[in-house]
Amino acid sequence: MCVRRCVITVGDLGEFGVVTRITGRLPQSAAVMLGPGDDAAMIGAPDGRVVVSTDLLIEGRHFRRDWSSAYDVGRKAAAQNLADVAAMGATPTSIVVGLGIPADLPVAWLDGLTDGFRDECAVAGASVAGGDVTRCDLVVLGVTALGDLGGRPPVTRAGAAPGQVVAVAGRLGYAAAGLALLDAGAPVDSAALQEAVAAHRRPCPPYAEGVRAAELGASAMLDVSDGLLQDLGHVAKASGVRIELDPQVFAVGEPVAVAAKELGLDPLEWVLTGGEDHALAAVFPPEVRLPASWQIVGRVVEGEGVLVYGRELGQGGWDHFR
Repeated sequence: MCVRRCVITVGDLGEFGVVTRITGRLPQSAAVMLGPGDDAAMIGAPDGRVVVSTDLLIEGRHFRRDWSSAYDVGRKAAAQNLADVAAMGATPTSIVVGLGIPADLPVAWLDGLTDGFRDECAVAGASVAGGDVTRCDLVVLGVTALGDLGGRPPVTRAGAAPGQVVAVAGRLGYAAAGLALLDAGAPVDSAALQEAVAAHRRPCPPYAEGVRAAELGASAMLDVSDGLLQDLGHVAKASGVRIELDPQVFAVGEPVAVAAKELGLDPLEWVLTGGEDHALAAVFPPEVRLPASWQIVGRVVEGEGVLVYGRELGQGGWDHFR
């Protein structure tokens, strides 16, 4: 009998108890032909090709347990990989997860993380098909996402051509604003500021817009994970073109504007260089009639690099080794 409150840890469950607990919380989609429980999973690939993306998240560098709940960490880890699949014009089908966790991690935290993976996959129409677990001093997540192209060619970064337009679907600057608020220890005492912090903890990628962009004839596309200027710089380099952005057309969301006022910063800097919103940026032929979910923010011309206000501002954004 416990006199004090008992906390069951993953060490109490043991490796196979942890695996059983995780897999018991994970329903499988139709794309998963063989799920957790065997030496490997088997995912259907009707197209005959599989789109694959992988990412690594390390506690203290990509997330903090005192800033984000386990559920938020799971949602975010799944989202940033599923968004990469969508950015290729593919439909996400599944993820597999490599999980390193401390033995003293509460089982309740593990449950929240698993539920976050499950629910974010459900938003994208995917599921968690399997993975691996090991003991680690920190929480480390290795997530691999798979997707199906549905017979379409992949939309890469190398297809932009002069005369085309650049458009964005999804939010920009929200996650960067939320991170800045947390980093500054600023009071989050309004709905707008709370929304910014929530965006850092749990991004909302526009998954369906990846396939839609491919069907509309997008010539290049990527997930905005490291900042719009830096990511569009990859498109410009891969395509051998220059991208010119018009900052006056960017929509600055209320949470971004309110956070910038709170911290005395320029909200447009977050919009242009803030990462982790996982919006989609794509290039389209000028005759394509874009739906309201896509906002035209620039154009493609001959040259190189990315220009704002007619000049190169530098890439900004995130670089793990800079």
